[in-house]
Amino acid sequence: MPKVNASGVTINYERQGSGEPLVLIPYLAADNACYAFQVADYAKHFTCFSLDLRGTGASDNPDGVYCTELFADDVAAFMQVVGITRAHVAGLSLGAAIAMWLGVKRPERVLSLSLHGGWTKSDPFLKTVVESWQVMATALSSVPETTIRGIFPWCFTPELYAAKPEYIQSLADFVRSRPAQPVSAFLQHSNAVAAHDIDGIDRITAPTLITCGRRDALTSTRFAEPMKAQIRNAELLVFENCSHAPLYENVEAFNEQTLRFLQRQSGAGVA
Repeated sequence: MPKVNASGVTINYERQGSGEPLVLIPYLAADNACYAFQVADYAKHFTCFSLDLRGTGASDNPDGVYCTELFADDVAAFMQVVGITRAHVAGLSLGAAIAMWLGVKRPERVLSLSLHGGWTKSDPFLKTVVESWQVMATALSSVPETTIRGIFPWCFTPELYAAKPEYIQSLADFVRSRPAQPVSAFLQHSNAVAAHDIDGIDRITAPTLITCGRRDALTSTRFAEPMKAQIRNAELLVFENCSHAPLYENVEAFNEQTLRFLQRQSGAGVA
């Protein structure tokens, strides 16, 4: 996969498909492969750029304090280096937080925003959950095992575990097959999640899709409606019977409905 130097950080990415550019920003503890179930459909209509954020996958892991705004600056620098003038931007959870910053700081770069499981400011509940993951990662000395044992239960409903244990196992195997994020980098990324606090989302002008799972206790259900009210050109899509990760819990519906939004925005501009 290609790599570029963006603002002094080597960013690893994968490019697939053709059409207007679609930048896919990964979530906490994940690398560029986290949208594998979506890219096959998206790439039929868009040129998909799937990134490794700093501290994940094959991108650089520099020292320093990470924050969601810094990640957004990295993504903007990446777009500049690879020649993307404007793009559709999508992200789940941490990826959604980063995408929001792009919408606020670099509106000229954004054709549309897809914010999945997003939130505007970490509250005491979210911080407590993130701290528990940090304790587990430190104790296990393994980010993949923390993801499977500590993060998965917040992402999927109990019914999915009961009905499709083999599917959960396949997702666990997939996580274990990817390059393991260093614990030190996970702590920096999760600190960025806990510290996330973005003002000014009412300045976002790009057409915006906000999605969440009805059963999501982690972030999205209590943030989705206020976000929609603040973003002038936003629509809200709720996936019933899903938790924090509808993109895995109901792949067909997630792909169909999010792609429909992206296609409606296609033609607004080209890179």
